[in-house]
Parts: sequence; structure tokens; C-alpha cells
Amino acid sequence: MADELSFERAAWRIGRIMMVIGSLGTCVALAARGWQWGAGFLLGAAISGLNFHWLYKLVAGLGTGDPPRHRSVVLGFRYLILGAGAYVILRLSKISLMAVLAGVFVLTAAVFVEVIFEIVYARK
Repeated sequence: MADELSFERAAWRIGRIMMVIGSLGTCVALAARGWQWGAGFLLGAAISGLNFHWLYKLVAGLGTGDPPRHRSVVLGFRYLILGAGAYVILRLSKISLMAVLAGVFVLTAAVFVEVIFEIVYARK
């Protein structure tokens, strides 16, 4: 039981849940509102996935004792770079900003699903 609730397993499940939510959300947005919304949700989900990857690397590296190699610089500039890239993409294309914002919350939804999984699984 302790193995299923470990950090690595939880991170693995969150990654898979994000893929499912991102795929389903992209299909629903594409069918309901067209390619602008489908592409926007997919872009937001990709940003969310990149954010999850960065956060996972940060948390996994906390307990290693390795000296941080430019970690503070990357932490400081990652959101600035991501925001600037998203701004340019959204200004130069017809992708829906609201769909991108909805896609960014894929990580939040995946964490909620993981919390429910752990609450249910811990009771057994």
C-alpha cells in the first residue's frame, strides 16, 4: 500500500491523468467550438505539462544534496519566457485565449483527481 502512495507513483499518475484530461478537453473543445478552441486548449495543456515537468524536477532535486546549477535563474525566467511565448503566439494567431487559459488548468484538475484517488485508496 505504501508503494502505491509514493511520490514517484503519484507523479506518474498525475502525468497520465493530465494526458487523459488534455486529450479529452482538446477533443471536446475542437468539437464544440472549432479549431481555434481545440488548438488553444491543446496549447494550454502543453504549457501545463511543461510546468508539471519543471515542478517535478524541482521537487525531485530537493532531496539529492546536489548543488543547484543555475536553478534560481531558470526558476526566475521560466514563467517570463513561457508568458512571452504564449503572448506572441496568441497575438499572431487566431487561437482562443480563453481556451488556452482553460488548458492551463489541466494540472490543477489532475492534482484534484490524484487527491481523490489517494483519499479513496488510503481508506482500503
